[in-house]
Amino acid sequence: MTADTSPAPVLWQPTREVREATRLAAFAREVAARRGLDLDATDYDAIWRWSVEHLDQFWADVAAWSGVLPGVPDDRVLTRREMPGAEWFPDATLNYAEQALRHATDQHPALIAVAEDAEPVEVSWAELRAQVGAFAATLRRLGVRRGDRVAGYLPNVPEAVVAFLGAASIGAVWSSCAPDFGTRAVLDRFAQIEPTVLVAVDGYRFNGRPYDRRGVVAELRAALPTVTATIAVPRLFPGELPDGALGWADAVADRQEPEFEALPFDHPLWIVYSSGTTGLPKGIVHGHGGVVLEEHKQLGLHGDVGPGDRFYWYASTAWIMWNIATSALLRGATVVVHDGAPAYPSVDAQFALAARTRLTYLGTSAGYLVACEKAGIRPGETHDLSALRTIGSTGSPLPASAFEWVYDAVGRDVFLASVSGGTDVATGFIGSTLLLPVTAGELQRPMLGVAAAAWGEDGEPVTGELGELVITEPMPSMPLYFWNDPDGSRYREAYFEPWPGVWRHGDWMEVTERGTCVITGRSDSTLNRGGVRMGTADIYAAVESFPEVADCVVLGVEQRDGGYWMPLFVQMAPGAELTGELADRIRAAIRSSASPRHVPDEILVVPGVPHTRTGKRLEVPLKRLFQGVPPEKAVNPGAVDDASLVEHYVALARERGAR
Repeated sequence: MTADTSPAPVLWQPTREVREATRLAAFAREVAARRGLDLDATDYDAIWRWSVEHLDQFWADVAAWSGVLPGVPDDRVLTRREMPGAEWFPDATLNYAEQALRHATDQHPALIAVAEDAEPVEVSWAELRAQVGAFAATLRRLGVRRGDRVAGYLPNVPEAVVAFLGAASIGAVWSSCAPDFGTRAVLDRFAQIEPTVLVAVDGYRFNGRPYDRRGVVAELRAALPTVTATIAVPRLFPGELPDGALGWADAVADRQEPEFEALPFDHPLWIVYSSGTTGLPKGIVHGHGGVVLEEHKQLGLHGDVGPGDRFYWYASTAWIMWNIATSALLRGATVVVHDGAPAYPSVDAQFALAARTRLTYLGTSAGYLVACEKAGIRPGETHDLSALRTIGSTGSPLPASAFEWVYDAVGRDVFLASVSGGTDVATGFIGSTLLLPVTAGELQRPMLGVAAAAWGEDGEPVTGELGELVITEPMPSMPLYFWNDPDGSRYREAYFEPWPGVWRHGDWMEVTERGTCVITGRSDSTLNRGGVRMGTADIYAAVESFPEVADCVVLGVEQRDGGYWMPLFVQMAPGAELTGELADRIRAAIRSSASPRHVPDEILVVPGVPHTRTGKRLEVPLKRLFQGVPPEKAVNPGAVDDASLVEHYVALARERGAR
């Protein structure tokens, strides 16, 4: 489908002074001087072209600029340039935890902990180092060795950061699940990796309510035979420990300086998971070195984050954004950790938190910003956001109207950074830069060192139309491998088909004539009616403009008889109902702002829209239900935020004869 080529509204434009003062411009000036390059330090496109055409030079310069691996020769950076199987910095050793804790200063806190039921608590760099050292010593006493897995069943609290860094410091491999996961969802993940130690909370608070997880923890301990020790983190029941468990206070009692294992560049750091909506989640293994360098690039050169910043991203420990937010420690920034609901006690909660803790960088989901827009709030008028420089958004496409809401209701001078990437690489593919303007509904550019393009079905780049998002050169944070995938077949099937050696991410993307990018949704959930493709995000942008609609999901169901059924399911806002007149207005909006070919066949009211635990609509599993796939094969309930909602769609699919 050919997209509208008219320019999107420019909402923010950097001045020359802003561009020249960025860390990216300083980096580019250093590189140009050292290498004798004719490189304009404020020309993002020129810097990007150099970064992808000279990957070895670029990553050697990032390693030097960040102070992580200075002096590595260009020919020892990328010694095998292929996907999968790229070999990065084969002679180097480092440790993520050591890098994260090297900014030991009490000038700014390392962490600020925010919770629904407590005042903010600051943790100094010295205290964080001492706790990490104590926890690492405890792991060693428990017999944990390099390569062993340490699993966390924890909310976004300082204990999670300490446990992760303590494990990383000794070369153990970290993996975490949020405590809103039930037993099956956790076991789907942890049983695969056979952890030695389980660090578990007794409960958590969300939307003002306590949730007791002692029963789940007991079930996990019984079902994970490799766990030889449990470290219990009190949250709701202080003073009460599971039988045989070690209390958190005892685990960090012996405060001491950490001892860091020098690890190979590609030593496993953590195991994160695919959403697992249709089968067991894939265990994605990332390495110390790739993550360290990638986060210096993403947070430092793109986010302009450094010492003195206060960095926050709303995330649970089950979402890669928790790992990325924690990685702001690598940049010497203060990380604000938030244990609670995203919109409690009111929808402006994250902006209230920004004012209270003087955030300079507020990261959140597109869904949260859309909810704020729909609620009609104006945080810039009701909260002191004078410290706030940047708002980050990811998780799903951010509609143009939400971009405009930010600049109208939050502030004209704030930088809105819309980013698209994935758990797969622990970073973004398409992202933000202070060197370029912000346009409504568009992502600015591919990120440095990311050879991203939109490809048509013939494997050729396309501009001004939807194509598959592909990456044609390796990135250091690409997975080392999948857990329990000894021959690499699952890894290759996930990313390197249909084009061997080229990463196909599974997103539809349009690269505009202006060089900006528009992500329209997953390519396996694309609406393809009569050969005309459209991303679901275009439909959502139209439907979400109606205050009567709280949430929605649209499916394009290819049927066995060759037909194509395209339903739109809507969850109505409290007090609203789907009248014939409203349905007509919704269809008209889709027809005019999205596509006349993609007006839904039916608009059906549902009690709710199920999402993955990272906030993505459950499009493909629901589509599979209506194609006749048995529910137990179509949907993994443990990967869904509210599995009870799925039953409505299962019943509807049966009524319509999908089975």
